[in-house]
Amino acid sequence: MSDVQPAGTGPVQDGHDRRIDLGGPVHYVDFGGRPDGPTFVLVHGLGGSHLNWELFAPLLTPTGRVLAVDLPGFGLSEPGERPATVPANVLVLEAFVRRVADGPVVLIGNSMGGMISILLTGRTPDLIGGLVLIDAALPLPLPASSPRDAVASGAFLTYALPGVGERLMRGRRRRVGPRALVHTMLRLCGVDPGALPPELVARSVTLVERRADVAGMDRAFLSAARSLAWVLTFARSYRTTMSSITAPVLLVHGEQDRLVPVAAARDAARRNPTWRYVELPGVGHVPQLQVPDRLAGIVADWLAVTRS
Repeated sequence: MSDVQPAGTGPVQDGHDRRIDLGGPVHYVDFGGRPDGPTFVLVHGLGGSHLNWELFAPLLTPTGRVLAVDLPGFGLSEPGERPATVPANVLVLEAFVRRVADGPVVLIGNSMGGMISILLTGRTPDLIGGLVLIDAALPLPLPASSPRDAVASGAFLTYALPGVGERLMRGRRRRVGPRALVHTMLRLCGVDPGALPPELVARSVTLVERRADVAGMDRAFLSAARSLAWVLTFARSYRTTMSSITAPVLLVHGEQDRLVPVAAARDAARRNPTWRYVELPGVGHVPQLQVPDRLAGIVADWLAVTRS
């Protein structure tokens, strides 16, 4: 019997819920797609889920098979006792690629998912046929002359403090409901909730409401945030991994990103001249929600060049 089972959560937009045991349950969405094309594996960012890809993923299906994974502690992947650090999720993503995808994949990572995708590509280059980084979590240029947005950096620093982050999350959950939490996160990422399809926002609110292990989800978020901050603070090894990548890389970054300043992407592009860099004026941290059609076109054009 296959170890890939339906998740039992009902259909999602243009895809099918699945769950696999990778040292604990991992939920993902199989959007289907062209069977003779590449397999795309979409990796969300901190606080994200498969829902971050709902507008973008169907646009890739004419090119290849599309899978969107929920990392442990996010979306519908309950954390249990598993760690949700960046290194731990690199191993989970590796197991997912080996067990679910066929052959080398094209990894597409947003924010923290971009960092995890970079680290996995450096660790197992044989598994990765191409890497797309969408507003990936990248270190600031040295010296750090482009400070992060004050509100975003203040919130991130607070989450990183042991004890303080836990109290902040508990208090915020008591003060505001799921809808306000979703709207706040979208605005922080540069997205107007009113510009999104109402059903997508509604599903995001429902996802927040239905999470069974709230304490575990909080622990996973904070663990991931602190781990991400560690990688960015002590960035020499991270930069070395980036420079070691031999697979084709497409780096896409929103010029108005408040969470990862565009200066970080420009610096990464300068340090890695073989990467293709595309900057999106007027776009924030999640282009796959703001300009999905444009982003899909950029990815398709890049892929056509790399495979010609």
